[in-house]
Amino acid sequence: MIYFSNRFRSGWLGLVAILLAAVALIVPLDFARAGTPGLQITGDWEVEVAVPEQGRRVRLYVSPAVAVDVKDERLPSLEEWTFDKGARRTKPAGVADPTNHGRFVLDRNSVTMRPTAEAGAPLYELGKDFEADREWGGLGRLRGGRIAAGQPVFVSYRYHQRRLDSVVLTPAGDLVLRAGPPRTGSPRPPSLLPGERRLANIWVQERLAKLGQEHLFPILEEAFPEPAPQSPSPAERFFPQTLRRLQEGRTLRVLAWGDSVTGGYLGKDQWPHQLVSRLQARFPQAKIELITAAWGGGNTRNFLTAPSGHPLAYADRVLAVKPDVVISEFLNDSPLDAAETEARYRQVLADFRRIGAEWIIIAPHPSTFTNPPAEREVDEDPRAYVKMIRRFAPENGVALADATARYGRLWRQGLPWTTLMGNSANHPDERGMAIFVDSVLALLP
Repeated sequence: MIYFSNRFRSGWLGLVAILLAAVALIVPLDFARAGTPGLQITGDWEVEVAVPEQGRRVRLYVSPAVAVDVKDERLPSLEEWTFDKGARRTKPAGVADPTNHGRFVLDRNSVTMRPTAEAGAPLYELGKDFEADREWGGLGRLRGGRIAAGQPVFVSYRYHQRRLDSVVLTPAGDLVLRAGPPRTGSPRPPSLLPGERRLANIWVQERLAKLGQEHLFPILEEAFPEPAPQSPSPAERFFPQTLRRLQEGRTLRVLAWGDSVTGGYLGKDQWPHQLVSRLQARFPQAKIELITAAWGGGNTRNFLTAPSGHPLAYADRVLAVKPDVVISEFLNDSPLDAAETEARYRQVLADFRRIGAEWIIIAPHPSTFTNPPAEREVDEDPRAYVKMIRRFAPENGVALADATARYGRLWRQGLPWTTLMGNSANHPDERGMAIFVDSVLALLP
């Protein structure tokens, strides 16, 4: 448990408001007849809910997002600040979770720092003695400032949290607004009690001044609508040797090839490990060997142009391991020129066929760095890269695991896709990783 001395100053008021929202307005409804509700903004923090065939409209109050004030948190030392992108920086506890951390949740202007927690201790100066990263919340001491290497400091700051609240219909027919647990990143909807039904989610983003229609997510479908089975299946058409090895209980060498999303920031919850676990459960006699070649921040161009001797050179880390099947995920290919990337994929395909490896391409998830910010009505992905691989794969006899399509329909399930990003930008959490696995397993017969 993380301990903050005098942690909440204004934050406790927001938490009280959340608790009040959790037991908010209750209005009798017919559970059996209630369908997908219509939602409409009627005030800054007020939503009108109309349930089909009920003949009534209900107004619910949504609690604003929570800001948490932390006072005099002790940091044992500060890293020296550099302006290099991705530089290592010290993070205070409120924003330190590496897998569920939001962008822009630290209020930079709220940060104060001093050598002791005693009243009257001198304050260090932001921009002269230390710096604070507005985007990711890191802190660092400035060269030439008054903070020495290895010196403890006491920092006070404010950070913001986000929630995913739910409009819930109870078995008794009551309509309630239930607040989700506040988090800095990757928020979840609140849990349901037995017999309850979630009708909609309300996306309460950090620093939100008031609700808009874009924050309302009625539940339009419970899960991704799986396509009808094909005969022969994509696996039988595009990676029959891989399928045969699994079915016959033989050894299968799988190479997971990609960027940071394929790397190891979630450990056993990373998609390659989830995939192997689920494949092993389905084919218990098979002997599945997993090899991972992942370049954080990299793309296929980086791999193919890395010089000999580089730790991630394509010839050494991809071709030389002689995989039976390569499953690639490259979100970082999305911003590259699509024609150039297609030419490179043709070279890769020729290389894989030369060494006898089959190939499954995972279509990428969205990213706040490369996609429009919309989180509703986003079924069709606008990226040229996605259009390219959707054409390239079938034309060249390569399997496509279309995770993009699954991410594109999350809004229909009441989920803004950024709520599945552990860093609120481009790193999926374990739920987002499972979508990749679902898209691969959907190719099997």
